[in-house]
This record gives sequence, C-alpha cells and structure tokens, in this order.
Amino acid sequence: MNASAIIFYLISAFILGSGILAVSSRKIFRAAIWLLFSLVGIASLYFWMEVEFIAAVQIIVYVGGIVVLIIFSIFLTQHSGSEMPKTSRMKTLFAVLAALFGLLFCCMVIDEYGFTQLATVSFTVPVAQIGTQMLAMGEHGYALPFEVVSMLLLAAMIGCIVIAMKNKEEAVI
Repeated sequence: MNASAIIFYLISAFILGSGILAVSSRKIFRAAIWLLFSLVGIASLYFWMEVEFIAAVQIIVYVGGIVVLIIFSIFLTQHSGSEMPKTSRMKTLFAVLAALFGLLFCCMVIDEYGFTQLATVSFTVPVAQIGTQMLAMGEHGYALPFEVVSMLLLAAMIGCIVIAMKNKEEAVI
C-alpha cells in the first residue's frame, strides 16, 4: 500500500466518522458542526484528486453557504441548546439495516462491474475553460447547474427563515 492509498483511507475515515457523528449527535448544534467537518472532508478528497475548482466550490457553496445558514437558523430558534429526543430502538434498528443493505448493494455492484484504471496521466483543466463552459448555453454548457446551485442556496435560506419564524410563533402562543 502506497502513501496515496493511505491518505485516501484517512480522508474517507474522517468523512465517514464525522458523518456518523452528525446523524447520531443528540445536540443539534454539534450535529451541524459535524456536518461541517464532513463537508470539509469531502472538499479535502477533491483536493486529493487534484480537482481544486470543485473543492473550492464545495467549500464556498456547502461549507460557506448551506452550513452557515443551518447554524444561523439553529441560533435563531428558541431551543438551540437543548438535546434532541432520543430515537427509539426500532428506528435505530431500521437505520442500521438500511445502512447494511446499502453497503451490500454497493459491494454487489462493484463486484459485478468492477473498476479498471483507464488513464495513468492526470488530467488538467484550466479554470478559464471551466468558467467559459459554466456560462455557455450550448451542448457542453453548465448554465443550468449553475442556476440550480443558486436555487439550492435560496431554498436553504428560505428554510432557515421558516424554521426561525416557526419557533418564535410557537413561543408566543
């Protein structure tokens, strides 16, 4: 095993560990922080694959946008420091079974199709070419996904406002 594989496994373990802690934490603010760490781990995986532009977009859009909006909405609610209710054993059992089923399904797909190394030379795409394609409306243009990302940020912002307003109304009643 070479150093590149060790780095990949370390980054993957970090992503999986922080993702598991994000969904299993009983404090909502800690869950948001673990989600932040998981998304930063995904960005580091993109950096490891030498796709710096996608890593920067991951950090800007998800870490800088979505997670910050989630944290602001947590702070705007009345019960931001309280613990979430404990999940029942039945829900935990079904979650574990669903995770095992997903793992088994992924292993079956990998075994059936397999993955071969197609290229030994790393690819380089200049950022200017990415920017040109991002604004292009033609066949290989990315104007629609660029707009979808802006709609995702808008939906997250509206969701945070609704969450904050909903809890304040409940506190008044």
